[in-house]
Amino acid sequence: MVRKKTKKFRGSMTHGRGKKAGRGAGLKGGRGNAGLLKHRYMYMKKNMPDHFGRHGFKRPQSIMKKEKTINIGELEENFPGEKNIDLTKAGYDKLLGSGYINSKVKVIVNNASKKAVEKIKEKDGEVILPKEEKIEKKEVKQNDN
Repeated sequence: MVRKKTKKFRGSMTHGRGKKAGRGAGLKGGRGNAGLLKHRYMYMKKNMPDHFGRHGFKRPQSIMKKEKTINIGELEENFPGEKNIDLTKAGYDKLLGSGYINSKVKVIVNNASKKAVEKIKEKDGEVILPKEEKIEKKEVKQNDN
């Protein structure tokens, strides 16, 4: 049988590696990111300049509001046979112009894309935007003064 090196170094304390090399990650200067603010400082400054500190911010969830949208192509599926569709009561915020519509429809919604309005008007339909009505009323009152 071949004699193992371990057997040879029993009792020598360092196994021939010197005082520090035999300890965990000793000659490497530590494991992982150890020493980034000490002996690996220049490496960190050069290669990882954004490693320390906070960056950016997270917007509060109370401010974030995700609009619930619906496409024109889904109107006839979700509201079959209806000529007057109130999307605000149905819980939708915006009407988008993807898809096709075959019938004349009157839609009430808070917000709509230009493409959606054009497609509905092509079929002699109507899109009512309550926000625009309020703006128009204010302009008429200001012009009367």
